[in-house]
Amino acid sequence: MSGTIFVGAGAGGTERRELLLRLANRHGLIAGATGTGKTVTLQGLAENFSAAGVPVFVADVKGDLSGLAMAGSPTAKPHEALTKRSAEIADGDWRYRETPVRFWDLFGAAGHPIRTTVSEMGPVLLARLLDLNETQAGVLTVAFELADDEGLLLLDLDDLGAMLAHVAERAKELSTRYGNVTKPSVGAIQRALLQLRSQGGEHFFGEPALDVRDLMGLADDGRGIVSVLAADRLMASPKLYATFLLWLLSELFETLPEVGDADKPKLVFFFDEAHLLFEDAPDALVDKVEQVVRLIRSKGVGVYFVTQNPIDVPDRIAGQLGNRIQHALRAYTPRDQKAVRAAAETFRAAPGLDVATAITELKTGEALVSLLGEDGAPMPVSRTLIRAPGSRLGPVTTGERATLIATDAIAGKYTTAVDRQSAEEMLAERAAKAAAAPPPDEAPRRAARAQPSLADKMIQSAARSAASSIGRQVAGSFGSRLLRGLLGGLMRGR
Repeated sequence: MSGTIFVGAGAGGTERRELLLRLANRHGLIAGATGTGKTVTLQGLAENFSAAGVPVFVADVKGDLSGLAMAGSPTAKPHEALTKRSAEIADGDWRYRETPVRFWDLFGAAGHPIRTTVSEMGPVLLARLLDLNETQAGVLTVAFELADDEGLLLLDLDDLGAMLAHVAERAKELSTRYGNVTKPSVGAIQRALLQLRSQGGEHFFGEPALDVRDLMGLADDGRGIVSVLAADRLMASPKLYATFLLWLLSELFETLPEVGDADKPKLVFFFDEAHLLFEDAPDALVDKVEQVVRLIRSKGVGVYFVTQNPIDVPDRIAGQLGNRIQHALRAYTPRDQKAVRAAAETFRAAPGLDVATAITELKTGEALVSLLGEDGAPMPVSRTLIRAPGSRLGPVTTGERATLIATDAIAGKYTTAVDRQSAEEMLAERAAKAAAAPPPDEAPRRAARAQPSLADKMIQSAARSAASSIGRQVAGSFGSRLLRGLLGGLMRGR
């Protein structure tokens, strides 16, 4: 069928499941316990979207998805299983083939560096990243507002640190303008920044900032480029990982134009380990995720959450995920049993299929699949053998990765960090000028001391008059006493 990608089928090629490209921006969910085949399913979907001319963004949590860049091999260990699967589902088009890939890495080691500025991240997401309480988040917002009001660019963490120190110095003044600002709150934010630096967060903030159009490129043969984010090291800082991906979604939403109903998505975004986005997330953040997911499909972006447990995704967001692939779940604990029931209830029932039982019986590489039909409604769920990828199942070597990065069309674009004049430098210049200049009131005080006051002028005038009219007539001590008496009267009047 044109305008679709083949997901899988039942034994003998029955009940083929094909994802409609024009409805791929209605988002999706891939769920299942560890070892049930989620990553391979994700890899197969990514290469199929690419073959259809759709760019893809995936987070490579375990390093395996880098294998998309290389064709599989008949000499590799899974060859027999892959060919067997293709025969089982009558997949006559299956063959080994590499996929055009672009590697990214927030730390700049395993791919092109990804950076954004502190200003682009904004106080809301940054407060989430720093795990600030409500009061501290308010003070952080004041720092951003003051930077905007005074034309101070916040590009990297050094700029933000300098801005926070500036806010602390002016805490009393700023409290009357923006609300309560306390030095202890500023100190707490600065300590959180130190923790972020220790996790490598400083690599993420700066320039040149990412141009999201570099995530939406096409290869020379028209296939979509798959952007693979090296996330294995990033997973040691789960909040940085989750906040980065949420920022990226928000950036796509704000940057891309409205496209309405298109023949295929402009980009498909896979959010692996999606539970990290929602763990301990405040309601305000979940609201933002829901808003972005709901509205970004009008920009032609499909978002697919990948997680071990479907109940990790809040109901109000899960309700927007129209295309679902559910791998096996275990029912060992009460929470597991709840997850099985919850997953079963989300599918449109099919005659003769006990969904709750089937979820616990699925084999590796098998899933319950329900995709949107032509009318936009979910199709009845079916047990499906997932199509095998044609790319390598396993990571690329260090040499292969280095070659692919060096020969990429954007090679060198983001390699060298740029440190232009921003808040840190501007505040340092202000401090230097203030230290070099005399205090604002010193010059008037010196002039005042050099010039007699009005009272002094009156005294001097009276003295001159007394000296000329009285002094000439009265001599000796009498004249002196009279002069002192006159001056004393004038001073008391002053």
